[in-house]
Amino acid sequence: MPTNSTTSSTEKVLLGCSKCGAALPDEAQFCLKCGNPVTVARKEVVAGEEPPRKLVQPRRKPRIFLWVLLAVLLGLIGWTALSDNPFAQGIQDLVGLKHDQPILANPFSVNGHNFRYYKFTLPEGSMNVSIVGQFASTSADGKKAGSLKPNDKADGSDSDVEVYVLSEEAFAVWQNGYATNSVYESGRVSKGTLQAELPAGAGVYYLVFSNKFSPRTAKNVNANILLRYKSWMPEWVRSIKERFSNWIGS
Repeated sequence: MPTNSTTSSTEKVLLGCSKCGAALPDEAQFCLKCGNPVTVARKEVVAGEEPPRKLVQPRRKPRIFLWVLLAVLLGLIGWTALSDNPFAQGIQDLVGLKHDQPILANPFSVNGHNFRYYKFTLPEGSMNVSIVGQFASTSADGKKAGSLKPNDKADGSDSDVEVYVLSEEAFAVWQNGYATNSVYESGRVSKGTLQAELPAGAGVYYLVFSNKFSPRTAKNVNANILLRYKSWMPEWVRSIKERFSNWIGS
C-alpha cells in the first residue's frame, strides 16, 4: 500500500578548519595542516520541500494624512494672524498679537505761534500698523470758526489747528521750520478724523498739534488717538526681553 511519507537526504557542508582556516577535502576528519579535528555541519533537506523564502517587508505608504494635517494647521495659523474676522481678532487679542496703544486721550491747549507733540514708538516686528482717532479744537477766547467780526484781523484767532504725524527724521526737519514729508497732515481744520497707515517694523514717530500760524490765540484741543498694530511677540514677552537687555547692558 502506498503511504504518505517524506524522505530526507543528508547533505554534508564542508567547513574550513576552525583552528587555522585551511581548506579541507571531502570526508577529511583532521586538518592536513595543523591536525585539528574537523567539524562537519549537517543539515536536513526534506525531499520536495522548497527552502524557506525571505519575507519581503511591504513598503510603507507615505504619510499623506500627516502632511495634509500640517498644511491645514499652518493655513489656520496664517488666517488667524492676518484675518480681520471677529473670531480671528479675538484669538489675536488672546495671544497678544493685536495691540491698541493709546497715544492721547486727555484735552490740552496749544499757545499761539507754538505747537505740542506726542512721541510714540513702534516695537520690532510690528505689522499692519495704523494710527486712528478723532480730534476737535476750539479757540481759547471762545470764538468759533467764522465768528470773526469785520474789524478783526484774520490772524488765526479762530478754532483751527494743524495736525501732523511725522517720522523722527521728518520731525527734526519740520521743527526747524522746513517743509518735509509727513505720514499724515490735516491742514487747518477745527475737527477731523485721523486715519493713516505707518510702515511696518520698529520706528519712532511724533503726533504734532500745531498752532504756529496763529500769533496770539491759544487753542483748546480734545483728541482721542490710538496706535494699532500686530506683533507675534506678546507685550509681556517684549517687556521681559527689554529688562534682560537692560540688565545685560548695565
